[in-house]
Amino acid sequence: MNHFEFYDIPVALSVDESVVRQAYLQNSKKYHPDFHTLSGESEQAEMLELSTHNNEAFKTLSDPDKRVRYVLEMKGLIGQDNENATLPQDFLMKMMDINEALMELEFDFDAEQYSNTLQSVKSLETELETSVHPILSTWTEVSGSDADLQKVRDYFFKKRYLLRIKENLSKFAPH
Repeated sequence: MNHFEFYDIPVALSVDESVVRQAYLQNSKKYHPDFHTLSGESEQAEMLELSTHNNEAFKTLSDPDKRVRYVLEMKGLIGQDNENATLPQDFLMKMMDINEALMELEFDFDAEQYSNTLQSVKSLETELETSVHPILSTWTEVSGSDADLQKVRDYFFKKRYLLRIKENLSKFAPH
């Protein structure tokens, strides 16, 4: 049973977090192993498994990035190890310029170049978020299209790439 079914909510990229929290709390009371200490071993094991599933479902569905990843995995658009990650050529060309700037910063730090590179990354992030926000906020399994989910997949990989760039850039941050 997937996390959405477990919480009895529709598969969607955006969820009502109060509904997720309410389902989590209800399931916590229902399945927590401490409430089943007088039950038989098999029921205790089942409650432990359901409690674990409840915790994992809450962690996944209450975090927007984990939720997007989960839906993409459910739909077979990405594997758990991201083996089918491909990025569009135009995005990679933009990243080549930023990666070159990172290499230059590594060899010869320049505060202005650092600031410009950081601003470029932030601009790309904003542009990326803006372009996919309408899909993220409205896509559901019932009403969403496969084409929109492909756009979300591209967004997911681009966002991960930009996160790695930002992590590398943070190594050069002035202290």
